[in-house]
Amino acid sequence: MARAVKALYAVLVTSLLAAPAPAVTASAGAAGTAAEEAAPVPRPRAAGERGLEIAVPAYAWAGDRMLGDLAATTPAASVVVLNPGNGDAPFDARWQARADALRAGTTATGEKTKVLGYVHTDHGNRDVDAVKASVDNYLKTRDGRLHVDGIFFDVVSRDCGPGNSTRDHYAALRAYVQETMNAADPTAADLVVDNPGTAIADCYLEPGHRTADVFVTFEDTYAAYTGGGWLGGNVFADSGGYRAGSELDPTGTAFWHLVHAVPDTAAMRATLRTAFDRGAGYAYATGTRMPNPWDESPSWKYRSQTLYAATLG
Repeated sequence: MARAVKALYAVLVTSLLAAPAPAVTASAGAAGTAAEEAAPVPRPRAAGERGLEIAVPAYAWAGDRMLGDLAATTPAASVVVLNPGNGDAPFDARWQARADALRAGTTATGEKTKVLGYVHTDHGNRDVDAVKASVDNYLKTRDGRLHVDGIFFDVVSRDCGPGNSTRDHYAALRAYVQETMNAADPTAADLVVDNPGTAIADCYLEPGHRTADVFVTFEDTYAAYTGGGWLGGNVFADSGGYRAGSELDPTGTAFWHLVHAVPDTAAMRATLRTAFDRGAGYAYATGTRMPNPWDESPSWKYRSQTLYAATLG
């Protein structure tokens, strides 16, 4: 897999994918406001029951409308990724205030929104000190407080590497995030996400060597998600074969699917339903398109996603 990092985003370049996906259907054009207003009421989940939550990559500047829309959404998104200049622009007071406002949101599960800082890794080839400096940009602030809940590592390799060396590189980055957050606030719960944008080798979830809490195992268009772009699982083994990976995911929250160029509200709901059926604990669907589908709000309201996702389970 190859990724090119642009000014405010990383674009996934997908290879030809092997297994056809189950069909996802959507009624053309019928969605809109009526469908949004008819969103079902979230239902309580039993203890341990798997559900679906909305997690949004918000690759917009601190003052952009997208972040205002997210902060105003009720129920709030469960996770929001902030991206100041691919993680290298200063995470200054303006960004910190935006992060604090987002973290005040309450999700459909009654928890607070978790905000993550974006850091690119060039498939493990970016200099480790540069990666750590980007992490420090979010976690070592002038006021000594944490304004984010963890780190979103992008452009992540999906392969174990010789002797699991690439996997171990990412495990060390996760440990660095945990140690740095603990030094700032020993009571803080950390969240680390790895984004290969496709199914990841199961070594990344191996107990004792796990590299992240959550893995983005699909990032592409609606056409790819509903056609031949779904490999058939969230994880794969070196010996071959894709599988859901549920045996590596006791919480049901390990996988996250990102789908853009979704045509309408009905297709958005079908996308979320399919993400849940494919083992995702987090998902996000937007109608916006390349070159950066993550820099503006979808035409439907965020609320229509957070409410609908809360009914799945």
